[in-house]
Amino acid sequence: MILNEPLIMDFLENQNLQQESHNFIHEYKGLGAFGMDRETDEETIMFYLQKFSEDRFMKAFIPRLKDEELEALYNMINTLLKKHFSEDEYHSLFLKDR
Repeated sequence: MILNEPLIMDFLENQNLQQESHNFIHEYKGLGAFGMDRETDEETIMFYLQKFSEDRFMKAFIPRLKDEELEALYNMINTLLKKHFSEDEYHSLFLKDR
């Protein structure tokens, strides 16, 4: 296989510009409660998801899930993404490959 080095470098530079950001969790001063009102619920979910996605946590959590739980989690996330994002949004906002 012959690799196109300039193309690979362009891809890697673009990936670096689109790195993941988890700023909300560092700035959040809210209650971290669910069921009070829509705004607090949304903030709490953002907080939980950002904490959930930390590498150290995932390495401890994922191996503890049963196969059925892994599948259920994947299906729930995938279903919500398909329901609420267009194909372009999915690629640009979630995968960051566009």
